[in-house]
Order: sequence, then C-alpha cells, then structure tokens
Amino acid sequence: MTSRRDLLCDCAISVLAAEGGRGLTHRAVDRAAGVPEGTTKNYFPTRDALLRAAAARMTASHAAAVRRLRETTPPDVSPAEVARLYPALLRRAVADDATQLLAMVELYLEAVRRPGVREALGRMAVSNAEAGAGLHAAAGLPSTTRDAGLLDAYFLGVALSLVALPPEALRAAGLDDPEALGLGLFRAAVPGRGSADGDERFDGGDDERGGRGGRGAAARGPGGR
Repeated sequence: MTSRRDLLCDCAISVLAAEGGRGLTHRAVDRAAGVPEGTTKNYFPTRDALLRAAAARMTASHAAAVRRLRETTPPDVSPAEVARLYPALLRRAVADDATQLLAMVELYLEAVRRPGVREALGRMAVSNAEAGAGLHAAAGLPSTTRDAGLLDAYFLGVALSLVALPPEALRAAGLDDPEALGLGLFRAAVPGRGSADGDERFDGGDDERGGRGGRGAAARGPGGR
C-alpha cells in the first residue's frame, strides 16, 4: 500500500512531467493527490525538499524496477536478448508513458542549481550504471559501470529527442526508427557487441542495423518483460 508520503512524491513527479519545473508547487501536488490544501507543505516544507523527495522517489522506483529485471533474467540470457531490451525500453519511455522521462529531464535541469537534487540524481545514475553492467555481465559481455553509464546517458538524450522534436525533423536526422536506435545505442556503448552481432536472434535475418525480425521474448526484455 502506497504511503501518503510516496503518493505525494508520485504526484510531484506527475506534475513535473505535465507542467514543468515552474508548475511544481505545493498546491499543485495537493490538487493532483486529492488531499487537503497544505498537506504537501506539511511533509515537504520547501520546494527544494519537494524536489529532493521526488528525485529520491524516482531513484527508488528505478532501483526496484532493475531488481525485478535482474530477478526475472534467465541464467542463459544472450547478448542478443539484452540488446533487444533497449528498443523495448525506448518505446516504453517515449510511446507508452513519457511521465518518468519528462520528470527526469525537469529534475536534471533543477539539479544544475540545487545540490540536493543533484546528489539524488547522482545516486540514481550510479545505481543504474552498476545494475546495467551487472545485467550485461550476466550475458557474458565485458561491460563496465562506465559503459553502462554511458549507455544510460545516450538513452536519455535519444529519448528526449524523440519526445521533443517534430516527426519531420526526426526523419531528416535519421531518428525516426526506435528499433534501430535502441540497438544502435547498445552497440555504441557496450564492448563485445560483436558477439551479439553474430547471434542470429540479434540479426533476425535482417539488415545491418538489427532490422525488425527475431523480436520474440527478447523484444520484451530479459525474463519476457
């Protein structure tokens, strides 16, 4: 059961995504949560405290998602299956529900001037990178924390482009194929990707970019996600 504190943090994240940093106020969170006016301020007296709490909540949510992913990853997961996770994550972040992505971008902007938010996002970045490296290692890839962190940074930039740029610009820049983009991000950042290229489940019998074949369970990510 979600606690009142977590509910307010979740609503703060939703407000950030919908209204941007300027729209994040205690009253806006009260309205989104359906609680009496002043409730959010009782829990988080300042805007800085509210932002830090939202960043910490997002960090915890990401960590829980990564744990679930690791727990459902089969011991014989292949590089190809790990590679297929990234197009799926890109589609989920952009097309399915961009709330987390948009809130993340707003928090990054706030972190430039707010040390507490910066520290919370720093913990998230390190946690994600370590978990990503662990997942890659499970597939036999010699990926380091730095490689996984770089992949996360690439991912964030590409995802932001997909939600922010008009379709014609995405087409002109060659950014209109999330499947190829996700595979390209993986290949660009992860050492040993050549072993994935040699895996027929990765190529799917299609072109050099990884094509659109062979999706199966790998497209849902390790563990059939």
